Amino acid sequence: MKTKTEKVSDELRPEYDFDYSKAIRGKYHKRLSEEGANIVVLEPDVAKAFSTSTAVNEALRALLDLTRSTQRLTKRAAGQAKTARR
Repeated sequence: MKTKTEKVSDELRPEYDFDYSKAIRGKYHKRLSEEGANIVVLEPDVAKAFSTSTAVNEALRALLDLTRSTQRLTKRAAGQAKTARR
């Protein structure tokens, strides 16, 4: 028995019909760059590891926290070493 193929009708209103051939890629890029927007382009391998901008921000914050705690440890250790030499 054959299955009937239904004709798919376009349900969008005519005012929502957009002609993509007239679109301009990166139209606002220059303006955003000049205004000082924080635009960061990730390399493809890094982008695969982070699915959202929230994930990237969390990872960077964790790295900053680790850097701060390591820096405190390094400063303390260096300070102790200098006093031990005297």
